[in-house]
Amino acid sequence: MNTRSLVFRLILWYATLLTIAFALVGTVTLFGVEQYVENNLENTLARRAQQAAEIVSHAVDTSDVKKIIATEIEDRLTPEFSNRFVRITNPDDNELYRSGAPADHSFNPALFSERLSNQSSSPYKILLDRNTLLVAVTRVATARGIYTIEVGSSLEQIQSVEDHLLTLALLMLPVLIGVAVGSGYFLVNRALKPVSNIARHAEQITHHNLSERLDVTPTGDELERLSVSLNRMIARLDEAFQNSRRFLADASHELRTPLTIIKGELEELALRRRNVLQLDRETQDKIGNVLEEMQRLIVIVEGLFALSRLDAGEAQREWVTFNLVELVATTADQMKLLADDAGLTIQYATQQSISVTGDRSRLKQVVVNLIDNAIKYTPLGGSIWLQVNSVHNQAHLEISDTGIGIPAEALPRVFDRFFRVDKARSRGGAGLGLAIVKSICLAHGGNIFVESQLGKGSRFTISLPLAKTIASETYSTVHAETDIRNRAEVSTTSIVNTNTLESTE
Repeated sequence: MNTRSLVFRLILWYATLLTIAFALVGTVTLFGVEQYVENNLENTLARRAQQAAEIVSHAVDTSDVKKIIATEIEDRLTPEFSNRFVRITNPDDNELYRSGAPADHSFNPALFSERLSNQSSSPYKILLDRNTLLVAVTRVATARGIYTIEVGSSLEQIQSVEDHLLTLALLMLPVLIGVAVGSGYFLVNRALKPVSNIARHAEQITHHNLSERLDVTPTGDELERLSVSLNRMIARLDEAFQNSRRFLADASHELRTPLTIIKGELEELALRRRNVLQLDRETQDKIGNVLEEMQRLIVIVEGLFALSRLDAGEAQREWVTFNLVELVATTADQMKLLADDAGLTIQYATQQSISVTGDRSRLKQVVVNLIDNAIKYTPLGGSIWLQVNSVHNQAHLEISDTGIGIPAEALPRVFDRFFRVDKARSRGGAGLGLAIVKSICLAHGGNIFVESQLGKGSRFTISLPLAKTIASETYSTVHAETDIRNRAEVSTTSIVNTNTLESTE
């Protein structure tokens, strides 16, 4: 369990407070039992002392006081049988009577030598033969003087009961702590289960499905308020994303036409009419620079337009089930011409057949762009390696190269829009290529990861759900795949020649 989680802290606080409460209740209970038992014993001893005082009051007027007192005490109080101690002293502090050894032999009366006159309170405790006695004292005034009666009893049994209670409490404390932790775990998890559900549902909501909302249970508590507040926040985010997407789509769409017109006019001015207008070399160079920047603007606008279409779910409109192995092999063969011109080799290892469901042309776009990046950033004599396999209901496509690599600090941002590692590595790119690749992968329920080391190359890994795990409506593979493949071949040539999808590096 995460020791920093709210569940752990609540359980810890719950168990700690219950443990403290148990300890306090146990302590108070033990103290209360001790006081209750001792008070009962004190009252009992006081009554027995009062009975002895009555015996002394009646016996002092007789001729044989000592014998009568002994007989009456033995008959009425039975100290030895009751495990009590009784001592009676006359006004001269001489013992008239002292009981014998108790039946349980808990103490030795012969060792009792304390003088009552030295005790200032009643009852009092005295240690006798490693045993504590509680002694109640009564004085009775007669014609012959003041007689003192002491009646005591051992506290051994009371201490034994207290020890047993303490042992039982100590043995029960771990059990109670365990029960507290278990019940706390159950109660806290049950109380926070709606929060976990809210968190899980909130994590599933991305910018692709902001139209979804959290379930709101009408409980009237804070959780209902939290769900409503989160739904309102998601609604505001959805509205903001929709406005951003509309602006991006509208702006890129509106910019495409004037940029194309301006580019055409400049090309006509620079190429077709240079002899008529007799443009000088400097003017021609400036027009050429403007054309290069114009081409870069067109690439950016085309990239933004592609991203806006992907954000709008365009990639899910023409999904078919096709063989990813065949797509990768065909694309790699088509890209070998560019690799040969750059002095590179392309190799691929694939399984016989791995089927995925998606937009074939968009996924081919992904493969083309990643191979094109590898060609651009791999030195002469290097190699590019493609591999397709399936692992746990996922199709994995790996594209590795022996290129210049990507710095470690730039890896977390290579898929961000408009991010470029540095100007020297950008090669005129707009920083949208890998962002488009990422969007296409996410739109197909997959993802893309990158590993790289400077001077050793990079490896991009694409994971896509296999066709049987895609919960989407698919077209007929036999008829639709042929049509999409033909269109993809045409679009691939256009992408390679015009560099529509530039790398973010």
